[in-house]
Amino acid sequence: MAIPAALAVIAWGAAMMMAPPPLPSAADTARTAAQSSAAQLPAQSLTVDGTVPDISVVRDGYTATDGAQTLAANGTNYDWAKLVLVFAGWPTTESNITVITRWMRQENGVDNWWNRNNPLNNGWGSGGGSGLGSYDSLVTAAENCADALHRNSGYTAIAAGFAASAPTGEIEAAIWASPWASSHYANGSHWSSRPADVVKAPDDAWG
Repeated sequence: MAIPAALAVIAWGAAMMMAPPPLPSAADTARTAAQSSAAQLPAQSLTVDGTVPDISVVRDGYTATDGAQTLAANGTNYDWAKLVLVFAGWPTTESNITVITRWMRQENGVDNWWNRNNPLNNGWGSGGGSGLGSYDSLVTAAENCADALHRNSGYTAIAAGFAASAPTGEIEAAIWASPWASSHYANGSHWSSRPADVVKAPDDAWG
């Protein structure tokens, strides 16, 4: 009778090993339901009304101005004219540059515009009250020219013309009327309005 009892014990143990797993908790059930619901959500889309206007974004423009080193490296009379304007804080516009290059031609001629490193025969800081002084470089000359036009009350109309980038005739008339040249350029009759040739100064004139 011992054998049937042993078989009963073995059968009971096998039954215990084949018992079903425990039921899931309430939290597990809720998590599974949420995941299933999320998986079944329809794809989302966005529709824009065709009457909505297209808005273009306009960005601010920008400009760049050559510095003293770049202008000196180029080294022409037009570069010196720009340098005066840069030091004075005035626009480097075509009309302003045209006036200064014409003015330089009246003072020293275009082929030797760098004479004594004083293109406009400026007496301000050059050691020559009559405008026959000289500067150590064309850069220094440009600085002193800008300074003179700003600080000498006799040149107020010239400075205002450059600041406003006025028409060439308006600025030139202010130059003729000023005390810059004792001849006043014969009120303009000794003044050429044709474009000045582009001429490069020797490198050593720039310092």
